[in-house]
Amino acid sequence: MFYLDLLAVVPRTPEWSLTTALIMVIANAIAIAIARFAIQQPNVGPTLIGDFSVPALIGAACFGHVLGTGAILGLANLGVI
Repeated sequence: MFYLDLLAVVPRTPEWSLTTALIMVIANAIAIAIARFAIQQPNVGPTLIGDFSVPALIGAACFGHVLGTGAILGLANLGVI
């Protein structure tokens, strides 16, 4: 049985603030640091910083945004931010 009342439930999401931006920046920095060691061929494609290529940076930033979104939503759910 499908309950339409469950569709009206909206989770609490924080508005943009300096705290949420700082969490996202930190998450992206952590993801780029992880990508430095985890990507097997970081220099395939046009290089950007040393031997770290543009596709590697874009992939790391995507992963950082996933980490940041999870951290922001998790901390908002706990009531920390």
